[in-house]
Amino acid sequence: MSKSTAPISGFHDHLLQLTYIRTVTLFGLSAALLFALYVLHLQINAWLTAGTLGVLALINLFTYARLHSAWPVTEAELFSQLVADAVLYGALIYQTGGATNPFIFLLLIPLLISAATLGWRYTFLVALLVVTFYSSLIRYYIPVIPNTSGHKHSLMALFDLHITGMWLNFLFSVLLISWFIVRLQQTMHRQELRLARARERRIQDQQLLSLATLAAGTAHELGTPLSTMSVVLRDMALDHPDGELAEDIALLQQQVSACSERLQAMAQNAQQAGRSELTPATDMLDRLLDQWQLMRPEANYRLQIQTHPQAPQVRCSIQLLQALTNLLNNAADASQDTLDIELSWDQEQIWLRIHDQGPGLPLATAADLGKPFVTTKGKGLGIGLFLTATTLAQQDGDVRLYNHPQGGTLTEVRLPIPSTHENTR
Repeated sequence: MSKSTAPISGFHDHLLQLTYIRTVTLFGLSAALLFALYVLHLQINAWLTAGTLGVLALINLFTYARLHSAWPVTEAELFSQLVADAVLYGALIYQTGGATNPFIFLLLIPLLISAATLGWRYTFLVALLVVTFYSSLIRYYIPVIPNTSGHKHSLMALFDLHITGMWLNFLFSVLLISWFIVRLQQTMHRQELRLARARERRIQDQQLLSLATLAAGTAHELGTPLSTMSVVLRDMALDHPDGELAEDIALLQQQVSACSERLQAMAQNAQQAGRSELTPATDMLDRLLDQWQLMRPEANYRLQIQTHPQAPQVRCSIQLLQALTNLLNNAADASQDTLDIELSWDQEQIWLRIHDQGPGLPLATAADLGKPFVTTKGKGLGIGLFLTATTLAQQDGDVRLYNHPQGGTLTEVRLPIPSTHENTR
C-alpha cells in the first residue's frame, strides 16, 4: 500500500508517535537551554525561548487529548502538525544563534517523519519549508555569543562550542531517529497483521456465503421429496396396517418427520441469526449439555466447573450453541468412552475444554483443521469445525485442537468475557 493511501488508523498511530517524539524533544531542548544559560552563560532571551517551548508543549497536549476523540486522523492533519513543528523549531533556532546553532538539524525531524508516513506531495512541501528556514537562518538570527575585542579567543570559543553542540546534536538525532524508525516498523507490522486478518475474514465470509447459498438451495429442494415421501408412506401405512412391514413404515415416517422438523427449525433459526443475550457461562453450558443429551443420549461425560469466582456472562446465541454442539459431536464420534468437559475462566477469558479418548489428530491434516471440507473422520463433509471456528471468531474467540499427552484429543474453546456495559443484543 502506498503512503498516500494509508489507512486512517495508520495516521492515528503516526500522530501518536509524533506526540512521543515531541515529549522527548521538549525535555532535551529544556535541558540544553538550562545548560546554555547557567553553564555556558550565553546571551539567550530565556522568556522568549521558554514561551516557544511552552507553545510546543501546549500543542502536544492538545494533540494527545485530540487522539482520544472519535475524529479520524487524516493525512492533511498530520501534515499540518509537522508544519507546526517545523515553524516552532525554526523559531527556537532563530532565538539561539540561527545556523550557528548545532541543533539546527532539528529541522530534519519533521522531514524524516513526513518522508516515512506521508505522500510525496506533502513531503516535498515539508522539504521546501525546512530548506527555506535553514537558508533564512544563515543570515537572520539572534546571536548568543557577544562580540569581544579578542577576536581569536571569541572565534575559538565559538568553534569549540559549535563542535561540542554538533556532537551532542548528532547523538540526540541518532537516538531519536532510531527510536522512531523502530516504532514505525512496529506500527506497520501491526497494520499488516490487521490487513491479513481482514483478508482472512473476507475469505471466510465468502466461503460462508457459498455454504449458506448451497444450504438454502438444498433445504428448498428437499422440501418436495420429503412431502412426497410422507404422502406415499401414509398410503402404504393404510395398505399395510399390521405386520413387520408396518413397523418399518412407521420408522420411515418418523425419520421423514424428523427431517421435516429439522428443516423448519433451520428456517426459524435463520430468522433469529445474529441475536444473542448475556447469560452466565454455567447456565449456557447447562443448556448446551441438555440439548446435546437429547441428540446423543448414549454419550457420557464428566463435568468439572470452576466455582470461584462467580461465573462470568457470555454472549449466548443459537449459532454459538450449534458451534459447541458440533465440537461435542466430534468428540463423541471420536470415542465411545466418557468425555471430560471442563469450564473455567479468569477476569478476561472463558475456556471450555473437551477431552476425548479417540485416536488423536493426524499430523498430516492437523495444520489444515478448521478449513472447509477438511475432516479427520471417514465420513462427513468437513465443514462443522470450519463453521465452529467462524462462529467463535465473530465473538473474538477461537478453537484449538491438541493431541493430549494422556491420549486422545483436547479441544479448547476460548471466549472473551463481554464488558460490563454491553447490553442484550
